[in-house]
Amino acid sequence: MAPITPVTTPAGEELVLLSRAEYERLAEAAEQLADIAAYDEIKQRLATGEEEMLPAAMVDRLLAGESPLRVWREHRGLSARELAARAELSQAYVSQIETGRREGSLAAMSALARALGVTLDDLVP
Repeated sequence: MAPITPVTTPAGEELVLLSRAEYERLAEAAEQLADIAAYDEIKQRLATGEEEMLPAAMVDRLLAGESPLRVWREHRGLSARELAARAELSQAYVSQIETGRREGSLAAMSALARALGVTLDDLVP
């Protein structure tokens, strides 16, 4: 660690002067610590099931604008009929939401999110 020079302002505030190299070293260390904390948090959330890792192909489909409802349904290995039954909705309604012919109501989208084990935000593009 480089030498640090203490300084007191006329108002009595205590400051320190340090070299730019030392400042940059400390800033980099703080950034690494924040990265480690973020890594530890997501690792814990994955372990408890609060978060899940998604296959790259699934992310690519979502980024390409495909229906999030269809992508998540297929990722969960459900047919439209199974998802509709779990959400207590008609299969036709679920199909219309998936194809974009109809917007799902808040209640319907919430039921679908619960049935898929995702948040409502995951289903809204």
